[in-house]
Amino acid sequence: MEQPANKLKRGLSTRHIRFMALGSAIGTGLFYGSADAIKMAGPSVLLAYLIGGVIAFIIMRALGEMSVNNPQASSFSRYAQDYLGPLSGYITGWTYCFEILIVAIADVTAFGIYMGVWFPEVPHWIWVLSVVLIIGGINLMSVKVFGELEFWFSFFKVLTIIIMIVAGIGIIVWGIGNGGQPTGIHNLWSNGGFFSHGIMGMILSLQLVMFAYGGIEIIGITAGEANDPKTSIPKAINSVPWRILVFYVGTLFVIMSIYPWNQVGTQGSPFVLTFQHMGITIAAGILNFVVITASLSAINSDVFGVGRMLHGMAEQGHAPKIFAKVSKRGIPWVTVVVMMLAMLVAVYLNYIMPENVFLVIASLATFATVWVWIMILFSQIAFRRSLSKEQVAALAFPLRGGIATSLAAIIFLVFIIGLIGYFPDTRISLYAGLVWVVLLLVGYAWKVKFQRRVAAQTRTE
Repeated sequence: MEQPANKLKRGLSTRHIRFMALGSAIGTGLFYGSADAIKMAGPSVLLAYLIGGVIAFIIMRALGEMSVNNPQASSFSRYAQDYLGPLSGYITGWTYCFEILIVAIADVTAFGIYMGVWFPEVPHWIWVLSVVLIIGGINLMSVKVFGELEFWFSFFKVLTIIIMIVAGIGIIVWGIGNGGQPTGIHNLWSNGGFFSHGIMGMILSLQLVMFAYGGIEIIGITAGEANDPKTSIPKAINSVPWRILVFYVGTLFVIMSIYPWNQVGTQGSPFVLTFQHMGITIAAGILNFVVITASLSAINSDVFGVGRMLHGMAEQGHAPKIFAKVSKRGIPWVTVVVMMLAMLVAVYLNYIMPENVFLVIASLATFATVWVWIMILFSQIAFRRSLSKEQVAALAFPLRGGIATSLAAIIFLVFIIGLIGYFPDTRISLYAGLVWVVLLLVGYAWKVKFQRRVAAQTRTE
């Protein structure tokens, strides 16, 4: 008698999912990547983060509409297949895996940089190898253990950012920790004006800003292992606007108020460097610990996201069947091991080019992220068109504005892809992304041909 196959277990509570959403959105893109965005835009980067946040929220509501209606572990890959066709599902799923792998490489790279602040004599690649092994081990435990660890990673990170904002306000208003000299907020306009590099500088920074929001779509993937997706998913998604205001705009407002934006470096997190330059070394040490925790949280979510996506794609026939294997604890262990092996690429990159790896990785991840977001929006449009007026009215968690809202967001995201091609430093990422899509098309054609051949052989036997 054949044993029943192990399945993914529903072990993620609303608390877990809400903080997973925080963990995925507040990570390397904010703590480290914001330095390059600040250099491009100056203080007007605050406006760029607000604009990007609006688009990110639209994407989350579009995904939430489908996730609440039909919770799936493979989420938007499954929706793309159901509403746009098998080819779309195949490309979306594999591009998401590509995106998160690249993001994970950026995250573990940033982890090595942060550790270098404390241990400058230790090569980055040693820290990168260590974190790959540790996070891989965590993800081989039960999903409840993963969710609990992610909750505490994110809780500590969120709490410390709030404390940092409060302390920053103390420096701005009362000069606490600055010899009693309030800094005020004049730094937001006294070094070249709010639009220091013009409106164009703010616009050009949008590609790095959108990288910072990459990963928020993991909320949709959690639906397959959520105890109550119809309650937990809307709660997590509706927390996105205040999260953007507090954790992105609020933190960068404080940083650029107490320290001139044009002196923010990239030899570590701008959060840590700001407090170091203010002479508050203890605070800088605490913040470095926080950004290390943030990167661990992000890597943890990266491994989870790819694992669940590949598992779902294997069940759809879009990935090797071995990826559908699940342990007795409900963990797709094969996909976790494969993700660990893939992240070892970061070890090699940090060994051969430790100084330049982050910007190239970030722009490549942005292309993949934007592609996945566009497919989510097109899937939502196709989903809406498949419904009657009565069914649309009955949706439990609808995207306000429906198809028109999704189309506006798609136009914005196409513009972001154009920005990636505009910069000579990131143009190679656009070329690499287009090559990736071509390879997927070839791979899909080969897969269909192979499946037809197998089906034909089965019929003749």
